[in-house]
Amino acid sequence: MANKGLQLLGFTLSLLGLIGLIFGTVLPQWKMSAYVGDNIITAIAMYQGLWMSCAFQSTGQMQCKVYDSILQLDGSLQATRALMIVAILLTVAGLGVASMGMKCTNCGGDDKVKKSRIAMTGGIILIVGALCSIVACGWFTNQIVKDFYNPFTPVNTKYEFGAAIFIAWAGAFLDIMGGGMLAASCPKGKSSPRYPKSSRAPSSSKEYV
Repeated sequence: MANKGLQLLGFTLSLLGLIGLIFGTVLPQWKMSAYVGDNIITAIAMYQGLWMSCAFQSTGQMQCKVYDSILQLDGSLQATRALMIVAILLTVAGLGVASMGMKCTNCGGDDKVKKSRIAMTGGIILIVGALCSIVACGWFTNQIVKDFYNPFTPVNTKYEFGAAIFIAWAGAFLDIMGGGMLAASCPKGKSSPRYPKSSRAPSSSKEYV
């Protein structure tokens, strides 16, 4: 029963992690304009994401523009895009495999050991997908820090961390936790009991006094 509850908890955390990865990938707030320097203009806030850049005005209006060409994007942004897409696909695949091996489903046959191994495989796939998203977020974060502290970067083009990157981080860690629970739910195969061999053969005749 505890094993079944662990699988359900792991699947739920992984599903929440998938939602976090999708929202983090789609949202444009991966980095936002940093208010540094003497001339601070707070009327417009600039956001940049993986797919578009947006300008948020103090009146509440937001104008977004999708990137025109992939070729004009830097390598770190393209790599982050690819890794986040791979992470989402692996997470979907891991959830599908894990659902077939969970004890509360009828897929994968009646063999409990086989079903647990299928669930463990799904958990491993989820962990690999989470690692891809962690690498993507770490790469993008490192690029923001390098550009921020670069003395040759103009003050009005410095950016800091946005909300979307933290959502992607949270989704990745939820996937790791859920995948780890599913991967740890595989029980050991039960060994057949061994009895000591008798050194004396059973007698077929009865002894009388």
